[in-house]
Amino acid sequence: MITSISNPKIKNFRLLQKASERREQGLFVIEGLKEVEMALKSRIEIETAFYCQEIVSIETLNDIFSESTAQSEVLEVSSKVYAQIAYRETSGLIVWAKPVFKKLDELKIRDNPLILVLESVEKPGNLGAILRTADAAGVDAVIVCDQQTDLYNPNVVRSSIGCIFSVQTVVTSSSDAIKWMQASNVDIYCAALSASKPYSEIDFKGSAAIVMGSESSGLSDIWLKSSTQNIIIPMHGMADSMNVSVSTAVIVFEAMRQRSVR
Repeated sequence: MITSISNPKIKNFRLLQKASERREQGLFVIEGLKEVEMALKSRIEIETAFYCQEIVSIETLNDIFSESTAQSEVLEVSSKVYAQIAYRETSGLIVWAKPVFKKLDELKIRDNPLILVLESVEKPGNLGAILRTADAAGVDAVIVCDQQTDLYNPNVVRSSIGCIFSVQTVVTSSSDAIKWMQASNVDIYCAALSASKPYSEIDFKGSAAIVMGSESSGLSDIWLKSSTQNIIIPMHGMADSMNVSVSTAVIVFEAMRQRSVR
């Protein structure tokens, strides 16, 4: 059992809060029973698992890791140490895992896919919430363009509730994403304030990409110039926009509603 917060492995948790360290070590942190289980189902490789037996039972851990064929290092930590490394102190399990970076040409999509594109989304919490929406709606893929936050930021993993593992996600440039969509005959619908139609008037039943911009400045010109049609959510109050994760959910679920109508 690890009982000291001075243990090198415990100190490494602080280092893994930094994107540069995550890249250098090829590791990121997953916390929570459900999140780790989703990661394992998505074939994410767990390098090291830390558990606190005062919180989680060995039987529960055996159930979570039962289908994993990889050999992971498993370390017990004291409740004092666990309190130092965990954001939430209720699950009893936190792991180091190896990130997976998928490429555009590796995406497996339907003949008429619904793609979600995020350009320069800055806040990890928003990115995680959008991944959760993407999972709930069953979108084919999320493409993160010109990223401003690390995909494996702990706040992204936490706020996605593990959906970062269940949704096909690619990080790339806007120009490469546009080329890929044009080659795949995917219509591009950009959320924007100008030259826009209400989102509810758009036919999302064909191959479509819904493109959302950054919280501070919206979409860049490269997307607006490539747009099949700009779309907008009509506002009836004093605000001219909503949080990007909320706006994404509104538009995505309208698209899924249309696709479910026979």
